[in-house]
Amino acid sequence: MKYLNLDEHHKEAECSNDAIQSSELLVSRLAELEQELQSASDLDRLKPLLDSGYILLDLVDRNKDAWKVAREAFDIAIANDLWLQAVEACDIIYQSEQEDAVQALAHGIWLGVTFPIDPELSVAMLQHLVEETPDNSDGAAVAAAVACYLVDLRAEGKQRDELHFFTGQLLGQVARRHTNGACDTQELFDFWMDRLELKEPDKFLPRLAAIIDVLVPAGEWWYDRDALRAKIPAE
Repeated sequence: MKYLNLDEHHKEAECSNDAIQSSELLVSRLAELEQELQSASDLDRLKPLLDSGYILLDLVDRNKDAWKVAREAFDIAIANDLWLQAVEACDIIYQSEQEDAVQALAHGIWLGVTFPIDPELSVAMLQHLVEETPDNSDGAAVAAAVACYLVDLRAEGKQRDELHFFTGQLLGQVARRHTNGACDTQELFDFWMDRLELKEPDKFLPRLAAIIDVLVPAGEWWYDRDALRAKIPAE
């Protein structure tokens, strides 16, 4: 999968030589992208900026640089209604762990749920939210339920099968940590789902919206949500 980190953390290189070689390849690719950016303008900057951002996240002590290129990419993407790329930029900003990381996560989730982008990226952003929330918080349960819902709604074929499995596992993990391991049977799991109203989109989607509003202080949104809602594709 392109966006989901199935192991939760990047895998360590098997030996120091492998790590050095991998880093050298990343630095070489980054230099190529920087060359592209020198001659690129407007929309042509978007892809090399995003590619650079993900590479910088994998290099030691380059998170601030990752934030910088991702923030530029975000502005370009939003100005051109490129929702997938805007969410990718939010993903990089979040992973850069700078001051506005959680705020970027909220922006990315809002876009990834509102617009029909690649469902894997939307699920990845919701997975980040699960990881951000305390074990006893209902927020993780809501995020996992929305992830399952988006897969049902948008994914197809092999991707649907893979994401169904992943989001099912994610929801099960959230249930176990939320109940201190008490959801050890299907009956108890269903009871937990019913108690938290996680089977009803008209209940859990507004709760996700409320969580996002808490993560982004009033007046600090990077875009006008009402204006963007007018651009939602017709069903």
